Amino acid sequence: MKTAEEFQNGQILLIDKPLHWTSFQAVNKMKWALKSKLNLKKIKIGHAGTLDPLATGLLLVCTGKFTKRITELQGQAKEYTGTFYIGATTPSYDLETEVDQTFPIAHINETLIHETLKQFLGEIDQKPPIFSAIKKDGVRLYEHARAGETIEIASRKTTIYEFEITRIALPEIDFRVVCSKGTYIRSLAFDFGKAMNSGSHLTVLRRTKIGDYHVKEAMDVTLFEESLTL
Repeated sequence: MKTAEEFQNGQILLIDKPLHWTSFQAVNKMKWALKSKLNLKKIKIGHAGTLDPLATGLLLVCTGKFTKRITELQGQAKEYTGTFYIGATTPSYDLETEVDQTFPIAHINETLIHETLKQFLGEIDQKPPIFSAIKKDGVRLYEHARAGETIEIASRKTTIYEFEITRIALPEIDFRVVCSKGTYIRSLAFDFGKAMNSGSHLTVLRRTKIGDYHVKEAMDVTLFEESLTL
């Protein structure tokens, strides 16, 4: 077990975020565990890149002096795996909201899928989902969305370094993506469906890598808490 001093001096902790948890909840639970188990009055702690509640996988959590490294870690390439559901869209581009439109998929085959994929390799323009935490005029986009407001969202440059299809079982397509900071996989799902003259939304998402850090080395939040008492 690491000492209170080691956590204060700085650690990078690899956590496997559970489904339905916010990144903030995971960090908050760890902060409470560190303070209560190690008798710390205060400790700096933060994560290097938010994961949506409906996503699982790697969360890098920095403690103590290593919180200064968060910006550097956030800038590293990230790898995700997951599933697109073809033929339907949702306002949030994932399962947070209900299906709002359905589209034909009879014309979609493996050739079209692999040809469409090529459009998304390299630097691309991407619009963040309206259901996201980005602020516009000081208000988070999801607050505008939940209020039923129509808002114009500017596109931004992002880079897809690797993009491969790992399973085709229509209406589902499994994928693996390596991308730059700020890439929204939900937007990629939406745009991918649109590019095939259909629709798509994200049903599964797991972050597997950030830079050289891999989820295989990550620990469950509850196990982290238990490790502090060993």
